[in-house]
Amino acid sequence: MTEAATALEALWAPESVAVVGASADPAKTGGRPMNYLLKHGYSGRIYPINPRAETIEGHRCYASIAELPEAPDAAIVLLGADRAEAAVRDLAAKGCKVAIVLASGYSESGADGLARQQALRDAAGNMRLLGPNTIGAMDLTRGIVLSASGALELKDVPRGGISVASQSGGILGAILSRGAARGVGFCKLASTGNEADLDIADLIDAYARDPDTTVIAAYIEGIRSVGKFRAAALQARDAGKPLVVYKVGRSSAGARAAVSHTGALAGEDRAYDALFRQVGALRAQSFNDLLDLPAMLASGRKMQGNNVAILTSTGGAGSLVADSCGMLGLNLPDLEPSTGSILADLLGQSEPMTSNPVDVTLAGVEPAIMTAATKALLASDNVDGVVVVVGSSALARPDVTVGAILEGAASSDKPLIAYVSPHAPHLVDLLNRKGVPAFAAPETCATVLGAVREAPPVADLLTTEAAVALPNLRGSLNEVEALGLFDLFGVSGPETRIVTTVTDAQDAARALNGPVALKVLSRQIAHKSDIGGVRLGLDPDSIGAAMDEMAKGLASSDLPEPEGYLVQEMIGGGIEMILGLRRDPQLGLMILLGAGGVQAELLGDSSLRLLPLRQGEAREMVAELRIMPLLQGYRGAPPHDIDALVAAIEGFARMGHALADRLLEAEVNPLFVRKKTEGVIAADGLAVLTD
Repeated sequence: MTEAATALEALWAPESVAVVGASADPAKTGGRPMNYLLKHGYSGRIYPINPRAETIEGHRCYASIAELPEAPDAAIVLLGADRAEAAVRDLAAKGCKVAIVLASGYSESGADGLARQQALRDAAGNMRLLGPNTIGAMDLTRGIVLSASGALELKDVPRGGISVASQSGGILGAILSRGAARGVGFCKLASTGNEADLDIADLIDAYARDPDTTVIAAYIEGIRSVGKFRAAALQARDAGKPLVVYKVGRSSAGARAAVSHTGALAGEDRAYDALFRQVGALRAQSFNDLLDLPAMLASGRKMQGNNVAILTSTGGAGSLVADSCGMLGLNLPDLEPSTGSILADLLGQSEPMTSNPVDVTLAGVEPAIMTAATKALLASDNVDGVVVVVGSSALARPDVTVGAILEGAASSDKPLIAYVSPHAPHLVDLLNRKGVPAFAAPETCATVLGAVREAPPVADLLTTEAAVALPNLRGSLNEVEALGLFDLFGVSGPETRIVTTVTDAQDAARALNGPVALKVLSRQIAHKSDIGGVRLGLDPDSIGAAMDEMAKGLASSDLPEPEGYLVQEMIGGGIEMILGLRRDPQLGLMILLGAGGVQAELLGDSSLRLLPLRQGEAREMVAELRIMPLLQGYRGAPPHDIDALVAAIEGFARMGHALADRLLEAEVNPLFVRKKTEGVIAADGLAVLTD
C-alpha cells in the first residue's frame, strides 16, 4: 500500500478526530463537521478545539492542540488561512496522521496565496494534507464524515459501491445530493481542493485498493502528474473497478503555439481524451454522465455484444430509446424465432413476434406478462442487454411494476435497465435502490448501455529500446538534420543533395535522373512552402532559374539567408500523411497521425496518443482516421502499405522515448504512404530539441 493510501485510511477509519476551530452552533461552517460526525453515527473519540467553550455536543473542548490527550488520527481544520498554518504545524508536532484544511485564500488567489500554500505544506512536515480549499472527506459505509458539506444534511443517503474523487468541494456535494435523490448509493467521497499534498491520483489509487469500492467517479480540472494518474487509473482497471472521469475545460483549450502542424492539431483536450482512452477510463461527456455512468457500472453487468432489446407498454417511449440506441451505434436486431414464439404465446398471438422494440400495450401491463417477457428477452442468444420502459400505468401500481422488473432481472446477469417515461422521480429512486439502474432520459439509456460493453484488456507497453547513437544536436534542426534523426528510427527520406550554387544544383538534378524538388535549407524557416521555399517538378534546365528566383524572394521578404538548398528526388504515388511528436508541459510527449500535406490543419483528420504507446495502439491510430478506406484501397484502388505506416508510428514513439526531455517537437509532413510492400517515405521533416 502506498504512503498516500495509508494516510487516506486515517481519513476513512480514524479512531480519533480533532476538530480545530469547532463551533457550538451547527448552523455555522465551524459547527457542521462535529454535528455531522454525530448525526451519521461516528463512534470514535472526538476532540473539539475551541479555547472559548467548555463543551460542544457533550464533548469536552480543548484550548489548544497541544492539550489533546493523544495524537488524533485525523483532524479537520476550520480556521482561516491566517491561522491554519500554525494549527497544521501543531498537529504535525502532535503526531496527527492527516489534516483536512478547508480554508481558501491559497494558490487559487495568486502569487501570495501560492506562497501561503507552500508554507502550509512545509508546516505539515511528514503529516499528510487534504486541501486546502477542500470540503473534506466522508465514508458513508462506516458513517465517518470529516466534512462541512451541506449535502450531509440529507436524512436518507443511500449506501453503495460508488466512490467519488473531486477537485471541487461544491461538485462533490452536488453529486452526493443528486445521487441521493435518485437512490444511487455511494461509498467514499473526498475533494482534493488545491492539492497542496494529496491529489486526485492518490484518491483514485486508494479507491482502487478499497474493498468497499466497486466504481470510481472523478471530477477533474487538471492533473498534476500524468505518470501518477496513469498508474492509479491502471491500478483501478487491474482491480476491475471502472473509472469514470469528467474533465472540465474542453471549450477553453486549444493548441498552444508551436512550430509544427502537429501543435495546431494536438489540442490540450484531445490529449486528455487520449490519456483516458489509454488507461481504460470512461470520459463522461456531460455532468449528468458523471452520475449516470457509475450508477450503471455499479450493477456489475456487462454487454457481451452490441444488441439491445426494448420492452415497452408505450410505443412512443420505445421508439425514443430505439432511436437513441441507433445514434450511438447499438443494434436493435429482430427477435430470433424461439424468443418470438415465447412472446407470441404470452401475448396471445398466432404468429411469432419479430419486431424490436417489443410492444405489450394491447396485452396490458400485467406483472406475469412483464416478468415473463423480460426473462425471454434476457435469455435470447441474440440479445446482450434489455431496456424496460416504465410507462404512466406504473404510477398507479409502482410496487407491481418494480417487482416484475426485479424478478426478470434475477434470471440473468445481462444488463437490464429501466427507462422511466413519465415524470416519476420516486420510481427512479425506488428502482435504483432495488439494484435496477433507472433513468429518466432515453438518451441516457443508450449512453449507459454503450458504456458497459466489454472492454478489451490493456495491452503491454510497446518496446522502447533503441540501440542508436543519438546526434548531439540542439535547437531547431534543418531538414537534413531532422530527416537524418528520423532515419535512425526507421523513417527514411528521399535521396537528397545539398547545394549552394546553380551549377551544383544542375549537377544534382542530373545525378538524380528525373524530376526533382528544390527546397531552401534553413533552421530558421519551418514552413518552407509558405514563403515560396519549395519548387517541384524541376529538371537540370529549369532548376537554375528556380534557385535564383527563390533566393530573390527570400531577400525581398527580409528572411534570413539560407544555409543552402536541397535538391531531392521527387516522390509520387502515395497518400500524404502527417506524423508528429509534441511535448505538452503537463501531459508530456504525444504522438499524432493524420491526413498530411498542406491540408493537415484544414482537414483535421487525425488521431492522437500520449507516450508511452502500448502494443497495437499505432494500428488503432491508423484505423481511427477517416481516410482509412483510402489506405485500404477504396473502390478497387490498390491498398497502401499500412504495415509500414504502423512501423513508422512505432519508430517515432521509440525516438520520443530515446530523446526524452530533449525533444520538444518533431514532424514529418508529408509522409508518403506508398502501395502495399513499397513502404513509406518522409518528404519533409522538422524537429526542435532543447538547447
